[in-house]
Amino acid sequence: MIELEVCVDDVASLHAAQVPGVARVELCAALAVGGLTPSMGLMRLAVTLETPAYAMIRPRAGDFVFDAEEEAVMLGDIAAARSAGLAGVVLGASRDDGTLDIAMLARLSAACGTMGRTLHRAFDLVPEPLRALETAIELGFERILTSGGARTAPEGAAVLHSLTQAAAGRIEIMAGGGVNPANVVALVRETGVGAVHGSCRGPVQQYAPVVAALGFGVSRAPADPLVIEALRAALDTVDRYDHS
Repeated sequence: MIELEVCVDDVASLHAAQVPGVARVELCAALAVGGLTPSMGLMRLAVTLETPAYAMIRPRAGDFVFDAEEEAVMLGDIAAARSAGLAGVVLGASRDDGTLDIAMLARLSAACGTMGRTLHRAFDLVPEPLRALETAIELGFERILTSGGARTAPEGAAVLHSLTQAAAGRIEIMAGGGVNPANVVALVRETGVGAVHGSCRGPVQQYAPVVAALGFGVSRAPADPLVIEALRAALDTVDRYDHS
């Protein structure tokens, strides 16, 4: 079965992802900026639910070039995820040239202990994806979340296919970025990926004008169990075909 991971950043979305066929949730804050480290409270709630959760470890928005103090923050957040009992974490760190910061990733990985690890979309900045793939394998990551270096996974399908072929089962390639029920069948058939990742958002919920006027945000779009079920159903049709 092709795995489905749902990324969430609030309590409603976390509960929405508790449906059959979801392999795990990526637990975040601030999905509007690509996801940041979630609160300890959200981590503790996640471990009381059925679907395994991996916490995003990302201390700020922007790039993935982190200094020593930011690394210290990430190490503290990894410790928090471990103490909460989460199944794993989602990591990434870059150098100025876009290559993976191998030394920092090794230190962060060592702090994870037995928790699972996903390499996040810092991977999409690397100048040589196939070389970075081998680095991720050497570092012991379970999977790579990637759009194939493009804005969306369908746009990066050719690179995703190359990565899947090169991985040869040694590490999971998980396609993420713009994945939805309408495009996931074609994406999986074209790339051969064994897992997909999406936010599965439902209708946008608008806040009262006074909330927006005070700068607290205009709207939100939590994950929708109907969208999750539609994405799972689409994936199940692909399972009946050779998508390698």
